[in-house]
Amino acid sequence: MMHLAYPAVLAVLLFSVGLYGVLARRNAILVLMSVELMLNAVNLNLVAFDVWLRDTLHAGQALTLFVIAIAAAEIGIGLAIVLMVYRNRGSSDIDRLRDTAETAHGPDAPGPHDGKSTDREEKAEATA
Repeated sequence: MMHLAYPAVLAVLLFSVGLYGVLARRNAILVLMSVELMLNAVNLNLVAFDVWLRDTLHAGQALTLFVIAIAAAEIGIGLAIVLMVYRNRGSSDIDRLRDTAETAHGPDAPGPHDGKSTDREEKAEATA
C-alpha cells in the first residue's frame, strides 16, 4: 500500500513553486510555465488519490488526461498570444504591457486617425 503523504507533499511543493511563479514573475513565458507546474501538481494529486482509493473506474486518471489536454491547448494558445505581443511591443514583461494598455486608452491618447501614419501605412504607400 502506497503512503499518500509522499505524493501529496510533492504536489504541495510543486503547487507552491507554481503559485510563487505566477505571483512574483513578470515575464509572461515564466508565468505560463508556473501555471503548468500548478496543473502538474493537480495531476499528481488526482493520480495519487486514484491509486490510494483503488477506484475501479480510474476516474482520477481519466480526469488527469483531460487536464493534460486542456494544459496542452492552454500552452499553445498562450504561447501564440505571447509571441504576437512580443512581436508588436518588443517585450513580454507583464507590468510593461499593463502600463502601455492603460496609457494608450487615456482621454488624451491619440486616436487611430490623428493624421499620423503608421509604419504599416508607410510601407503600403512605398510599395504602391
